[in-house]
Amino acid sequence: MNFTRWSARLPGTQRRATARTEQTASPDRRGEGSVPAARTEQLTDEPPSVPAVDELRVREVLDRVPSLVALVHGPEHRIAYVNDAYTTAFGVRPLGERAREALPELDALGLFPLLDQVQRSGKPRTVKSRKAPDGRSYTFTCTPVAQGDGKGDSDGRGVLVFATDVTDHAEAAERLRASERRQRETAVTLQRSLLPQELEEPDDLRVAATYHPGGTEAAVGGDWYDVITLGGGRTALVIGDVMGRGVRAAAVMGQLRTAVRAYARLDLPPHEVLQLLDGLAAEIDANQIATCAYAVHDPNEGKLVYASAGHLPILVRDENGTVLRADEPTGPPLGTGGWMHSSGSIPLGPGSTAVLYTDGLVERRDADLDEGIAALERALAGATGTPQVVCDRLVRSAGVTPDHDDDVAVLVLQHPARTGPDSELFRNAALELLGGVEAAPRARAFASGVLTSWRFPVDLHDLGVLATSELVANSLQHGTPPMRLRLRRTDRRLIIEVTDGDDHLPRRRSAEPGDESGRGIAIVATIASNWGCRRTPGGGKAVWCEFALPRTQGT
Repeated sequence: MNFTRWSARLPGTQRRATARTEQTASPDRRGEGSVPAARTEQLTDEPPSVPAVDELRVREVLDRVPSLVALVHGPEHRIAYVNDAYTTAFGVRPLGERAREALPELDALGLFPLLDQVQRSGKPRTVKSRKAPDGRSYTFTCTPVAQGDGKGDSDGRGVLVFATDVTDHAEAAERLRASERRQRETAVTLQRSLLPQELEEPDDLRVAATYHPGGTEAAVGGDWYDVITLGGGRTALVIGDVMGRGVRAAAVMGQLRTAVRAYARLDLPPHEVLQLLDGLAAEIDANQIATCAYAVHDPNEGKLVYASAGHLPILVRDENGTVLRADEPTGPPLGTGGWMHSSGSIPLGPGSTAVLYTDGLVERRDADLDEGIAALERALAGATGTPQVVCDRLVRSAGVTPDHDDDVAVLVLQHPARTGPDSELFRNAALELLGGVEAAPRARAFASGVLTSWRFPVDLHDLGVLATSELVANSLQHGTPPMRLRLRRTDRRLIIEVTDGDDHLPRRRSAEPGDESGRGIAIVATIASNWGCRRTPGGGKAVWCEFALPRTQGT
């Protein structure tokens, strides 16, 4: 192969006539008006002329460049030329041989389809930062060249392969990516450590949750969920999303989650919990806001009472398969301040399933948010099984993959419809207390009969009757009508609750030896596993206590 004939066709090597410089006058030519000898020597003492770029031989240039250069020609890509840098990197390559056998490194890099494409299209192509068998990274540029008249003869077409060593840049980029991965792993670890390691298990609900961090190109966000047993058979459920990404968002999320658990112990209505969180969020970081939905389930009321701070609506599928969407009220996100939140409710009876979720499950860049929620409703309508099965199906139906571009948190709860022997473990009994001197004896008799019918052991029966007597006596002395006694058993505990129309909450205090009252709540707190009180939504209060059942009672 005549390399000179090929190189003459390379782009940028067209030869142009170069200007000839005039010869300077000889020092011996002197006469009138001639330049003095000294001056003449100064003028003639010039540096040697430098050849123009077009006068340089292409091969001499390519032989000396540090980049790897190879020239192949014809449909079989036979080797026409390799420069010294290429030989140093991969060894001597025989000219005239087929590149697929003689240049195995190009085959390993997958460049032959690219060579075919460049030869057919006549357009240059570049592939960036591919690691060669020698362990170094190169950026390859393949440029078409023509032999002879270049009138379409496929044997007269060739490709110039130009490889630039970018190993240092590639290693620097990999170090940067590794650093970003470590930072993301740190944020994910922090995020997961701040989420519940195990969900609390309410007596009347079955719950499951999942969290999927965003893909490797996205920093982790501040999504969280929680399940909090409030006592008295009630359960709080929380879902939230801190705006922003990274360790800071995860840290803010952890502070808000801790605060929610603390406020939940006060057993406040949902909107009051969000009101407290709103002020706290502004104190944590005035520039960071969060959305949150807080809901409370009471099995005796058959509904979910909730409040929302800019969060997505709760979805509930009833026992017939109909999906309901929680409506207003909703307020602005936490941390904005100046807003009075309010509570709403949605039915959640036996056989119902509720879903709380963050926007990563339903929000897509190419679709409206309402479309995503509607798609989730359709998926929920057809999702049956345990809460974990429903949770997994909803995530799959939303197309959430490991490289999803946003965090996803989902919390699923079910209120099972119990039948057969299982239903015997969940019983309710209630008595309206009309007041007067007969109220306390009547309440004790009612409690004794109910606990006997539930076949509790004698010691638990007696403790239940004593607790009932003390709670009713406290309500009769300090409360106002209407008054009501409610007994409830689950597979794990006995719950005794007394409600009245006065909103003054009792507190446990130490009675002096001479005091005739003040010992009722102290007695209840001593004999019961747990006790508490709360204000009821319509005014008034509820005071309750719990007794853990022996294992034989819960099976």
